[in-house]
Amino acid sequence: MVACFPKGRQILDYFHCAEHIHKVAKLQYGEKSQKCLEWVESTITRLFYAEVDNVIWGLQRMKPRDSLAKEEIRKLIGYLQNNRERIHYRGDRIGGYPIGSGGIESANKFICHTRMKRSGAWWVKETGNEMLGTRCAIYNGTYGKIFEKYKNAQIPL
Repeated sequence: MVACFPKGRQILDYFHCAEHIHKVAKLQYGEKSQKCLEWVESTITRLFYAEVDNVIWGLQRMKPRDSLAKEEIRKLIGYLQNNRERIHYRGDRIGGYPIGSGGIESANKFICHTRMKRSGAWWVKETGNEMLGTRCAIYNGTYGKIFEKYKNAQIPL
């Protein structure tokens, strides 16, 4: 991403992150317990306010219930450490950025998969990106500008 979008803002998908937190909570406290619910809510709130280091510190101090919980806690610590720079949900929401990847995943399915994986559709690898670029331009309303650019530059379509 950095090569293509050097000024891009990387955001860890909030809902995927929450899934990891729920998994640890269920193993550590029991799926339906009040303690499980309280721990999940407080942990997600800390992450929402970018207190990643506090969450990691708390996980490191946690006394695992059993070996399964210990392994999931270890994985969650690594996950948060590896994604620390992508967790700034409060600022993201204030800035109007989506904190979940659902919209992007849906657009990818709609734009790309509908055309590239459609029954009976054919395309060649060398021009696949150009075709997807054209399809994106149609849906985001920039097709006219792009077509004019090719027309004015006399670039064959």
